[in-house]
Amino acid sequence: MVSQKILKVYMWCLLKHFRLICFTLISLIKLNGTSQTIVKNFYMDSVTTYLKDEIPMIRKYIPLQFENPIKIALQYFPELKNISIKFKLKENNSPLSARPTLFSFFKKAQKRKYIIFISTSTHSKFDSILLKNLTFNSQIGVIGHELSHISFYNKRNSFYFIKLVVMHLSKKSIDKFEYNTDMLCIQHGLGYQLLSWSTEVRMKLNLIQWKGIKQMQANGRERYMNPQSIIDTIQALKMYVNVAKPTN
Repeated sequence: MVSQKILKVYMWCLLKHFRLICFTLISLIKLNGTSQTIVKNFYMDSVTTYLKDEIPMIRKYIPLQFENPIKIALQYFPELKNISIKFKLKENNSPLSARPTLFSFFKKAQKRKYIIFISTSTHSKFDSILLKNLTFNSQIGVIGHELSHISFYNKRNSFYFIKLVVMHLSKKSIDKFEYNTDMLCIQHGLGYQLLSWSTEVRMKLNLIQWKGIKQMQANGRERYMNPQSIIDTIQALKMYVNVAKPTN
């Protein structure tokens, strides 16, 4: 009797992992088939060129001030086409943050609503890295990071958000969570924009330019990818092969 229960649990775990692997592979195939052209540098004065293949802004609430970088970033997340996302300007310590609305936690993925908070004012130390004070390319990169959070959330069931609350009690878990979010942003095609943001933030805040994954393992963890880690990832992905390689 006990053996049968163990066998059932084993088969359930096996089936669960098999489904997860299949879902991941299908998602990657869809992503590769619908992703936008990779661009190394976006410029405000050429924004109409980038938006010529613009996807419809269905269920999107976008402040006029950041309309162009948000619309460009959204083009790299076709899986969010019909997902409700509100970009809300608010005084906040964090320059940007993304989460489901309070009543969306236990809804089905397609019916959830998300908010991306864009800070209008923060501690003077971080004023230089508010969205309004970043370069156009970096704006797209950090918005892509927040959209990567939503893309990830929308592939998880409602109980994941309970787990996420617990994860915030562990610095190690959050480091891994944010690092993987940067990885997802790069895989969506916004690697150069994330690199621009990562570099600009570190320059403005006078942060140490860590050298990447090998040093990370030796000296500590990265919460957000360092520039060299982003460069290493870009150079390892085939989707970036026809674009000029980034340099330090």
